[in-house]
Amino acid sequence: MTDAPPRGLAERLRDTRAKLESDVDLWVATAGSSGGVHLIPLSFLWDGSALLISTPRASVTGRNLLADPRVRLSLGPTRDVVIVDGTAEPVDIADLGPETGDAFATKTGFDPRQLDEPYQYFRIRPRRIQAWREANELAGRVLMRDGRWVG
Repeated sequence: MTDAPPRGLAERLRDTRAKLESDVDLWVATAGSSGGVHLIPLSFLWDGSALLISTPRASVTGRNLLADPRVRLSLGPTRDVVIVDGTAEPVDIADLGPETGDAFATKTGFDPRQLDEPYQYFRIRPRRIQAWREANELAGRVLMRDGRWVG
């Protein structure tokens, strides 16, 4: 624990955007009738308005997101966490576009387009984003509501 004062809104927004741009991996929580609740780490690409992930189409996460597009993501350690609640839309490799596919591969070091197993991309549009470090930052932790940044 730290005695550091809570960050203001501008600093928290800046830190959160920096984490979305620089982090490579996050936790993905899904629920679907076919696979039940599932949690898995995946790599991602942030384009400034949405996150792009990829997973085998037949995996529990892939099946869950195709059955129920609601998703919760977590970035960072528990004492500097960003939680994203969003909606996932499937994006087929053919519809991805080479620039986006290349950007994903460069950022993550992983290129699903080169694999034999069918992978599915998902574009996740954030609906709510929260960020906090310690209990003193729980107030004001909501940085995005209904897909719009606060402030």
